[in-house]
Amino acid sequence: MGSVNETILIVDDHATFRRSARLLLEAEGYRVIGEAEDGRSALSEAESLEPDVVLLDVFLPDLDGFEVASELTGRGLAVVILTSSRDGADFGSLVAESGARGFIPKMQLSGAALDALVGS
Repeated sequence: MGSVNETILIVDDHATFRRSARLLLEAEGYRVIGEAEDGRSALSEAESLEPDVVLLDVFLPDLDGFEVASELTGRGLAVVILTSSRDGADFGSLVAESGARGFIPKMQLSGAALDALVGS
């Protein structure tokens, strides 16, 4: 796996998903350096922690995930991978328009899926 040295910030309003994603990615050799539960926290944490990758839920309680992705990529803060429990097809062109590198359904999250989008 080429990107295991990538640092990751996990953004999701559900603590259970953040915990599961952290355990899964760390078990596959990734370094999870932080977590955030909403869009404003995501922007703040991305600025202070400077992760290589932000795994970002589409549905957040304050800001729309696409809006957060656009802000993060527009400022060159990180590669953004969007995630949701819904299928990526539900979002049409919004993923590409947000500047995100891609989309991974939550049920398909894995180090390999992340690596395929982030590249090395």
